[in-house]
Amino acid sequence: MKKTIIFMATLFSLCSVKAQNVHFGIKGGMNASSVNSSPENSDMQTKIGFNLGLLAHIHTSNKQWAIQPEIYYSTEGSKSKSASNASLNLDYLNIPVLAQYMFDNGFRIEAGPQIGFLMSAKNKAGDITENVKDNLKSTNFSIPVGVGYLTSSGLGFDARYNFGLSNINNTSSPTKIHSNVFQFGIFYQFTHTKAHD
Repeated sequence: MKKTIIFMATLFSLCSVKAQNVHFGIKGGMNASSVNSSPENSDMQTKIGFNLGLLAHIHTSNKQWAIQPEIYYSTEGSKSKSASNASLNLDYLNIPVLAQYMFDNGFRIEAGPQIGFLMSAKNKAGDITENVKDNLKSTNFSIPVGVGYLTSSGLGFDARYNFGLSNINNTSSPTKIHSNVFQFGIFYQFTHTKAHD
């Protein structure tokens, strides 16, 4: 709860920055996610998924800087190395708030806090599916760090890595579990004006 309050306060503060331009957009792409545990579970490996959502690109009074809140659906989790048809499937609704520095050539770098709300969690092995949502925490905090490029047409590309900060294990086990995700995406900004907007 304390982390949620801190995140919401950060979200309010960042979005309260005086905006000169707001560009809305849509985004989607591929996830390569992994669930890392301590002690390490050597049986787990990367799982491929997808993400899809909306963004608001907000310019500050300094045109090189922008704030970009997003909301997107993300399929995450991990696969088993020993059993090709076994996987942990996690569905999150993620809300990042990214601070972006924009270069004049269309490139940008970005980082910020993200909160994820767990929508579903299932273990699947062959034809057997088990609901394990109660075994995981309902929220996940992470830090996305990435780069992006916006073309003059409003079409853009980005790549980011979400560093999982939260221990999402909600059982009595002392094992710590963190979810980390690499994302490659395509986005489109409406009402763009310049390549670096």
